[in-house]
Amino acid sequence: MKKFIVFILFSVAAVAGTKAQVNVNINIGSQPVWGPAGYDYAEYYYLPDIESYYDVPRRQFVYLSNGRWIFSAGLPPAYRGYDLYSGYKVVLNSPRPYRYFSDHRMAYSKYKGYRGQAVIKNKGKVKYYAPRGQSKNVYHVKEMKGGKGHGGGHGKGQGKGKH
Repeated sequence: MKKFIVFILFSVAAVAGTKAQVNVNINIGSQPVWGPAGYDYAEYYYLPDIESYYDVPRRQFVYLSNGRWIFSAGLPPAYRGYDLYSGYKVVLNSPRPYRYFSDHRMAYSKYKGYRGQAVIKNKGKVKYYAPRGQSKNVYHVKEMKGGKGHGGGHGKGQGKGKH
């Protein structure tokens, strides 16, 4: 009888643990359609045009106002008409990246006004790459040319003749 009770307790604990894991997996990865294409996961986007962040899991914008960080469902008041689809987004996978706002503002100011980034809604073939010297937690997306990931037929080939 004791073995049966222990078995039931372990079964209930295993099922409860499985449910929690499923719930976590369901919540992860719900990025907005205006987010950059090619990312399986993103915690935050930094938006250089408006010097703000977007907290992906919480679906909130984070921006500085009068020396305080504001967490809001909407864009900062000065940027209410900003087009989220066309602006550049930098994916940041670290907790509370706004603590490094000065660094991000300086590092990504070159992307202000850049409009060539693919978004999830218009997703095509994408490739991940991290520029030399950049943190592995920050990635950019580069559009791929050619078909089916085989280099567009411009390789040297390794054939031995007859096929």
